[in-house]
Amino acid sequence: MFTKILIANRGEIACRVAASARRLGIKTVAVYSDADASARHVALCDEAVRIGSAEAKDSYLRADKIIAVALATGAQAIHPGYGFLSENAGFADACAAAGLVFIGPPASAIRAMGSKSAAKELMSKAGVPLVPGYHGENQDAGFLRHEADQIGYPVLLKASAGGGGKGMRIVEASADFIAALASCKREAINSFGDDKVLVEKYLSAPRHIEIQVFADTQGDCVYLFERDCSVQRRHQKVLEEAPAPGMTLARRSAMGEAAIAAAKAVSYVGAGTVEFIANQDGSFYFMEMNTRLQVEHPVTEMITGLDLVEWQLRVAAGQPLPLRQEQLKINGHALEARIYAENPEKGFLPSIGTLRHLATPVAISFSTPIDLHEHSVIRIDSGVREGDAISPFYDPMIAKLIVWGKDRDAALRQMSDALSQYRIVGLSSNIGFLKRLVESAPFAGAQLDTGLIEHNQAALFPPPLPASLPVLALAAAALLQSEQSIEASPWASTDGWRMNVPLQRTLDFSDEAGAYPLRAIYLRDGYQLGLGDATTMMKVLRHDGNAITLHLGEQTVRGTVVRDGEQLHVYLDGQHTALIWTDPLAHSGAAEAEGGRLTAPMPGKIVAVLVAAGDSVEKGAAMLIMEAMKMEHTITAPAAGVVEQVLYVVGDQVTEGAPLLSFVIE
Repeated sequence: MFTKILIANRGEIACRVAASARRLGIKTVAVYSDADASARHVALCDEAVRIGSAEAKDSYLRADKIIAVALATGAQAIHPGYGFLSENAGFADACAAAGLVFIGPPASAIRAMGSKSAAKELMSKAGVPLVPGYHGENQDAGFLRHEADQIGYPVLLKASAGGGGKGMRIVEASADFIAALASCKREAINSFGDDKVLVEKYLSAPRHIEIQVFADTQGDCVYLFERDCSVQRRHQKVLEEAPAPGMTLARRSAMGEAAIAAAKAVSYVGAGTVEFIANQDGSFYFMEMNTRLQVEHPVTEMITGLDLVEWQLRVAAGQPLPLRQEQLKINGHALEARIYAENPEKGFLPSIGTLRHLATPVAISFSTPIDLHEHSVIRIDSGVREGDAISPFYDPMIAKLIVWGKDRDAALRQMSDALSQYRIVGLSSNIGFLKRLVESAPFAGAQLDTGLIEHNQAALFPPPLPASLPVLALAAAALLQSEQSIEASPWASTDGWRMNVPLQRTLDFSDEAGAYPLRAIYLRDGYQLGLGDATTMMKVLRHDGNAITLHLGEQTVRGTVVRDGEQLHVYLDGQHTALIWTDPLAHSGAAEAEGGRLTAPMPGKIVAVLVAAGDSVEKGAAMLIMEAMKMEHTITAPAAGVVEQVLYVVGDQVTEGAPLLSFVIE
């Protein structure tokens, strides 16, 4: 076994690998960029070495620097994690040339599976079923459109070297093909350095089921059952679970044997995942093989009780697989939710900022054995802490929330409860969306397909409801109690009286659903709150940090309020409400926002300008295309109008909120 390894990654996967290595007595070396100098993975490893600036191309994608650090620190092997260089055959070759062990498959296997088109040819020869499509070398746009016309719409354009939902487009009609192809190729070249695409028939209601395989250098290969990853947005996984609901023993065996055949066809070694697209009738087709450890590997660990990183390390050190196929068993059910810094209500745009408040449910270590008598277990894999920043340079994942239950119903209940306890302030997150998703009838009923989110927009993106009086009362109590501690405040007196007249003020709250001018009258034993024509009495019973207990009329209300500037985040009964408090003194001189300009929704780079000054456009017309975090975002016209001025050109970097062009609505 190795005595020291270098982890060529960052974030939660670097922390995850470091934890397994520490348990096995293996020293670890972290590498970091300028943006990650104080990151959690740097603190967890035994050594840490800077390798470059914040941009991935100058740091985590610099194979030469990473190998040099490994040699200088005496590391014997490199674990690539996922993403970055994990599926780079050239990096695997360079490790071998330097006398380092690449903790992953042989470079030949990475190359064979790295090209989706070449991999599908191999799978065809191995007898693995394939979706109808074109996987050839001809990349002429006209030829590809002809192939799509022959296959029949809708078709899926997919970057041949891609993954993670990047470089993928669904095309519904021939007339849309050329524009979609251009966008797909741009995203592919920016993400993978290769703009080759393949065209496949798009199945309208498929499930995404993948098989975890493991192979050793002795020629043995096993499958560690399946994961259902059907719930996706923009082709990126949102929720994963194991085992797949409704999976029969016969289908599991057939898919497992097909996955082993795929691995053996390329002389695979190590951890790999064979992804299939599965019809509701039970038929399945090969999609691709990911030649690395998957983001969602924890659900497999939870139902098998195994440490897959430990297996990787043992296999890379030349040891045989720890278990044979007949020794592998499924225990219970596991779910994983990816918690991202993003805004689901704004098309899942990434959110940049600082985790000013982070509270999580109580969780176990990944290596804690699951007690068969336990009803449920929570695990959190994360690479960030309170106070850390989510930057524009990398994937905006905050954590993976993993739960285990004795069956799927128990796991669902635990996931819902855990999401209710997960609290993030400082940037937008998808926690509320995940909770609605887990509790939705289609997901709870295992009516799974890759279009679940798209087909249930009304339930998953309901219109905002007005804030309830208990929520407003908690927010008011937080403000009023904090002001009592400020000696200079005219509201600081606990009795609330001046010259025998009760003091009254209005607290102006608002959220996406509306405005709430809440009247507060100070009384000797509490407050009288008024909203519209309704009034009620409020008395604060306890204020301990962010936790508040109060009497509101005849009811007792217990909640949590976290203040972030003028935002008050109220957590009550498993729900989160973000209120804005408008302080009239702070805003007395504020100027009105300048109108007539479209602004950048996030930091990024301009990759296409589709209009010019003087152009007339219709509502919804594409005007600019931005790239951020390797994903393209189209800026469209909010209404019919005329472009007055375009303020940036292709290649310009823009900050969040920067005006992009001036626009006059007709």
